[in-house]
Parts: sequence; structure tokens; C-alpha cells
Amino acid sequence: MAIDFIVDYGCKPKDKFGTPEILERLKMRVRAQTIIRLFRENGDGRPPSEMGFEFVRQTPEGEEETQIIIVQDLLDRATELDEWGHHCAGCPANVRGATFGCVDAVQYPLSLRGERGLLERLPGIDEPFLWLLLRQGIQEMGYDGAQVKPLRASGTYFEADAAQSRDMQDFVIDTNQVFEMTFMLGDIAPAHAGMLLQFFGAVPRATEAAQVVEIMNSTLTRDEIRARYPLNVAASESDDSTIAELKRFLTALHHAWQLGVPLIIDA
Repeated sequence: MAIDFIVDYGCKPKDKFGTPEILERLKMRVRAQTIIRLFRENGDGRPPSEMGFEFVRQTPEGEEETQIIIVQDLLDRATELDEWGHHCAGCPANVRGATFGCVDAVQYPLSLRGERGLLERLPGIDEPFLWLLLRQGIQEMGYDGAQVKPLRASGTYFEADAAQSRDMQDFVIDTNQVFEMTFMLGDIAPAHAGMLLQFFGAVPRATEAAQVVEIMNSTLTRDEIRARYPLNVAASESDDSTIAELKRFLTALHHAWQLGVPLIIDA
């Protein structure tokens, strides 16, 4: 389980399969590889064509339906993407520099360090302009983290069983609210991407209202974003897996902002 994201930049593979189908087929490959590994670890040497597992899904009528999935079928559907992978070379949305590098994920459970790292990136009162915008956004949009509480209580999605909080000197924000405003509002439009990058300090922060108006109205060109708001997020050997993946998420967010396209989120 993961927060899957994809820079929704038009290309021939997306024209052929559609963005959701590409994401689903890539997930099929990961799922198949995981199942094969588990079978092998348990001494099962059968080929994927003889490996099966039960998959329970909910029907539109609200009933549960159990299906038997053959691992080879998953591999075959994913393999159909391979002949289209050459289109990824040189694509401006190829964040990872790999085949279908516009697609990536933050794996569950999110580590405590990763959650805390996002929280600490937010602007403090020493950066009053963005601090005020953050406070205003939380209040006006009603980000209270309520949607996230059941996820945290399940024990599946977060390492920490309680949200971490930060005193912002006029209000308090916690990691449930940060998760909600980042991952639970649906696909991230370019203007929202620009503001999230501002709030998380992933690009040089705006100090004047005119700069924020440009970001929110999406009037900046790709070259202007590159010149004035370069990404200042870099991998570090001290990063745990969640922090590393969140940094890749911010990188993808920056690519999507430059290209003027949404970042598709499947949390």
C-alpha cells in the first residue's frame, strides 16, 4: 500500500492506455513481484502461471466479491507497457530518469521522522508572510485532520499511533492536518503545487504578495519557475525511506508545477 503519484504530462503511452491504467499496470507488476518473492521465500518453485491468490473487492452494490488472481496474468498486463517505454527517454516529466519515471510512490506506513520532517518544513512566525497564508488557508479550508484519524487508528498507514503537533505561536498544526492538506484533496493542480512547495520550503519562499498572486494564478512560465523557484531539495544518506520518498514527491510536484499539469494522487 502506498501513496501513488504521477506527473500527468501528455505522452503517447498515456494516449494509448490512459493515466489510471498505466498506474494500475505498474502496480500489478510490483504486486506480482512481491507475491513471487513470498512464494520463493517459502520454498515454492512453481512458475507464475501456477501461482494464484485471492483478491477481495467491493462491488458497486456494496457486496464483497472474491476473485482468484493468477500472478502470470498480472505480469502479462504489465508487460504490455514495455514496448512503449522508449517514449520516456528525454520526457520532461520523467522525474526518476527511468522508464515510466513520471510515476512514483510514498510507501505506507509513513515513518515518524518523515511526518515530523514535513511538519518542521512549514514556515514559522519568523517568515510572517507565508506563516499568515498558512494559518489563513488552514482556517478557511477547514483542515482539521478528521479524515486522517481513522487511517492512523488502523495502524497500517502511519508508524506513529498519535499525530505530532507544532506550536506555531498563534495556532497549533499537527501531522494529521499536514497529511490532509497534502494528500487528501485529490489531484494537485499547478497553483496548489506551487503553494505546497512554498509552504514546505522546497523552493525559495515568496516574500511579497505579488509573488504569491503569480503562483496562485499560474501566470509563471516554465523558465520563470526554473529561474526564480529552483528546487532546493536534495537526498541525504541520513534520510530514512519515508523522507527519501517524500523528497521525491516534492521533486515530482516541482516538475508538475513547471509543466503546468496536475500531479495525480492515489492515496
